[in-house]
Amino acid sequence: MCTCLVLVVASVSALNLAMPDLAIDLSASTTSLTWIADAYTVALAALVLPIGALGDRFGRRNILIAGTIVFAIASLAAASVDTTELLIGWRAVMGVGAAMIMPGTLSTITAAFPANRRDRGVAIWSGFAAAGAIIGLLGAGLLLEQWSWRSIFVTSALVAVLGGLAALILAPNTKDEERHPLDHPGAWTSAVAIGALVYGIIEGSEAGWTSWPVVVSLAVSAVALTLYAVLGLRNNHPLLDPRLFGIPGFRAGAITILVQFMAVFGFFFVGLQYLQLILGYSPLKSALALVPIAVVVLPTSVLTPRLTRIVGIKAVMGVGLLLLAAGMLALSFLEVDSGYLPFFGGLIVSGLGVGLTSTVGTAVIVGSLRIEQQGVASAMNDATREVGSAVGIALMGSVFASHYKSALPSVDQLPPEAVHAVESSPAAGIHVAGLIGPQGPALAEAVRSAFINGLTASLIAVGVIVAVAGVGALLFAPHQQPTPE
Repeated sequence: MCTCLVLVVASVSALNLAMPDLAIDLSASTTSLTWIADAYTVALAALVLPIGALGDRFGRRNILIAGTIVFAIASLAAASVDTTELLIGWRAVMGVGAAMIMPGTLSTITAAFPANRRDRGVAIWSGFAAAGAIIGLLGAGLLLEQWSWRSIFVTSALVAVLGGLAALILAPNTKDEERHPLDHPGAWTSAVAIGALVYGIIEGSEAGWTSWPVVVSLAVSAVALTLYAVLGLRNNHPLLDPRLFGIPGFRAGAITILVQFMAVFGFFFVGLQYLQLILGYSPLKSALALVPIAVVVLPTSVLTPRLTRIVGIKAVMGVGLLLLAAGMLALSFLEVDSGYLPFFGGLIVSGLGVGLTSTVGTAVIVGSLRIEQQGVASAMNDATREVGSAVGIALMGSVFASHYKSALPSVDQLPPEAVHAVESSPAAGIHVAGLIGPQGPALAEAVRSAFINGLTASLIAVGVIVAVAGVGALLFAPHQQPTPE
C-alpha cells in the first residue's frame, strides 16, 4: 500500500524538478507550467471521494489495481507528447488513475489492521505520504541526470505496473458489506466545486482577478459547494455527509491536512526553481537539497501518536502548523545571494511541522468514522491532501507569476518572442539571457531579482494562511481523539 501511495504522491512532485526543461522544451509559460502540475492534482482531488465510495462497494483492492492500469497507460502516453495541451490532458488522465489508487492505500490499512496496531499503521502511511514527495524528487533527479523529462513518465508507468502486481498478490480485498446507492449528485457537485476553484485561482494571475472567466469560475465553485451541502443533508447516504464537519476532530483534521499540503506542494513548485535557477543546482542536486525535510518527517510522523497521547491533539496540531508557518516565513527572507544554509534552516523547521500535522490530521479524520466507512474516510483524507496540493500550487504559482512579472524591468528592446519568453517564465528568461550577448548578464540578474520578488510574496501568502490555521487549531481543535458515531 505504501508503494502505491508513494507512486501517487511522487507524481505530484517529481515533475516540478523538470519545470525549467519543460518551459524551454515545450515553450510553456508559468501558467501552462502551473496547469501541467495541477491537471493531475485537480483530477485526483475531484474524483477521489466518489471513487473511494466505489472502492467501499466493489472492493478497494479491485479499484486500486484498475487504477494502476489507467495510470500506467496515461504515463506512457504523456511521455510521447510534444505540446503543453496534450501533456496537460494526459496528466489529468493520470490523476484519474491516481484517484482510483489512493483511497485503497489507507482504507486497506485501517480496515485490515487490528485496533491496537492501527495508529502505527496510519503513522507509517502518513510518513510515506509526506516523504513520498521527496522520494519522487530524488527519482526524478537521478533520471534527469541521464535522460529528458520524458523518462519520469516511463518510470512512473513501470512503478504503477509493479504496484498493481504487488497489490494483487499481497493485499486483502476489503469492502463495506452494506450496499448503499451511489451519490451521483454529490460526485458531480464536488468535482465541479474543486475544478472551478482551482481554475479560477490559476487563471486569476494571468487574466486578472476581475475578468469574467475568473469571477464566473469562482462563483460556480461556491454554488456547487453550496449545492453539495444542501443535497448531502437531504440524502440518506451522501458521498460525504456534510454533518461530519460538525465533528470537531474531523473538521480540524481536514483543515490541518488541507493547509499543510497547500504549503508543502506550493513550496515545491517555487522552491525547486530557486535551487535550479538561483543557486544553479542540477536536478539531482536540487532533489538532494530537499532530503533533510524527509529525514525529519519520517521519524517525527512515527513518534507523533505517542506525543499525541501525552499532550493531546490540540497541542500537537497547533504547534505543528505554527512550525510549518515559521518555516515558510523564514524561507521568504531568501535573497539572490543567500546560498543554501538559510534554505536548509527553513526546511528543518518546516519538516518538523509536516511530521506533526500529517499524522495527527490523518488520525483524527479516520478515527472519526466507523470501520465500514474507512473508504470514504480515506478518500476524504486524500481529497483534502490533493485539494490542498492543487490550491497550493495554484495560489503560490499565481502570486509568484504576478509579482515576478511586475518586478521585471522593461524588456521592450528585445524581439517580441524573447519578451514573451522572459515575461512568461524565469527559466526561459535566463535561457534568453544566455543567447543575447553583452546584454545577457544584466537581463539574467534582473530575472533572478524578479524571481526572488515572486518567491517572497508567495511564501508570505502561504505562511500567513498556515499560521492562522495553527492559531485556530490551538483554540478549537479537540484535546482527545473523537469517537466514531
